[in-house]
Amino acid sequence: MEWIVITSPDFLPGEAFFIDKLFGCGLDLLHFRKPEAPIEACRNLLNEIPKRWHNRIVTHEHFALASEYGLHGVHLNRRNPIAPDGYTGSISCSCHSLEEVIANKPQRAYVFLSPIFNSISKAGYEAAFPASRLQQAAADGIIDGKVIALGGVTANNIPLLKEWHFGGAAFLGDVWSRISHPDVDEYLNTLRLLTQ
Repeated sequence: MEWIVITSPDFLPGEAFFIDKLFGCGLDLLHFRKPEAPIEACRNLLNEIPKRWHNRIVTHEHFALASEYGLHGVHLNRRNPIAPDGYTGSISCSCHSLEEVIANKPQRAYVFLSPIFNSISKAGYEAAFPASRLQQAAADGIIDGKVIALGGVTANNIPLLKEWHFGGAAFLGDVWSRISHPDVDEYLNTLRLLTQ
């Protein structure tokens, strides 16, 4: 199971240091999502992240950064729905229905499906799929190794995600709320063990 973290939409103190820590704990991919940020601010943060991790970063904005920094890929969404012409890196996308998963999965490296659980970072953004529907989608092969669960994902619900055959878990609010917590290292190690 892939362990993915999506950046906070806002720049945070110590963010580059924490990203380095995430990768050091075994993070598979970081999704760089700063929807309101100008390209220079994104460059500044990327410059603070050790270069050895750049090939494990996927950008949601300013797709030119992918080639400029040798990033892993680009992530398509409602704000940026089209990959750059001739782009040959990894292309992923966001899906908010099983129909979107069916339509997009064949031509994408992987897709996010959300919200699976009630969001931690977005108030009022509640789970969109009953457990029975996710179980059926797994049985039908709709949810498989190319589908990443997003929305309210925590360590506690990783066993359910595995049961539903998700190929990965994308964390946002749960991880960033712990950036300065004293037991953050222990928690990150737990996430790595659970997503193996």
